Amino acid sequence: MKLRSVSFLVLALSQARLVSAAPAQDGPGWVSLFDGKTTHGWRSFKKPGFPDHGWQVEEGWLHCLGKNGGDIITDQEFENFELEWEWKQAPGGNSGLKYFITEKRASAVGHEYQLIDEAREPDAKLGAGKRVTAALYDVLKPAEAPPTKPAGEINHSKIVVRGNHVQHWLNGAKVLEYDCGSEALKAAVAESKFKNVQGFGEKIKGHILLQDHHSEAWFRNIRLHELGEGPAKKA
Repeated sequence: MKLRSVSFLVLALSQARLVSAAPAQDGPGWVSLFDGKTTHGWRSFKKPGFPDHGWQVEEGWLHCLGKNGGDIITDQEFENFELEWEWKQAPGGNSGLKYFITEKRASAVGHEYQLIDEAREPDAKLGAGKRVTAALYDVLKPAEAPPTKPAGEINHSKIVVRGNHVQHWLNGAKVLEYDCGSEALKAAVAESKFKNVQGFGEKIKGHILLQDHHSEAWFRNIRLHELGEGPAKKA
């Protein structure tokens, strides 16, 4: 009887170790892109390894120190997905999360979900609303004032890409949506700093990028659910 109990305990502990070693998930189809402990799955743009300075993992956060560590991208590429993450930044912070990143371009240019301290960073006042948090940076402004929490507090963001339709969410509110390749987006790109970037505004399969914009930013609970190409929910 004792041997059976011991065997059961050993089996249970073994199974627990297997579960803890598996990629972090939250529900069917969701996969963690950052495990909260290591930089596994991330690397520098056009380089095989993770930066040797400028980024560190601390207390479950992926911390950009703002000291020229450079942008980091996922090893994997994604095409249709729902992406969620939590973030915060230091006063005066300016950062971003980019998607549709391809290493076929000379630099890490892609669609950027802007992350910025509107109260202190002057760049947020430029671009007629196209450089505030949750904007498609320098291209489209949010349809409504984004419910951004101040520097030092935790924000929750979401991007949904399904087919050509894209949505930006912030703290539970959908604040922006657009269609890749549409005439409206082409017109907006033509008035932006990306007007001469070939193919900008078109849907592509690409990496996710976290930006080092020379200021401190923290990221955690970065998780992604790959989707089909059906229409995105309009809710």
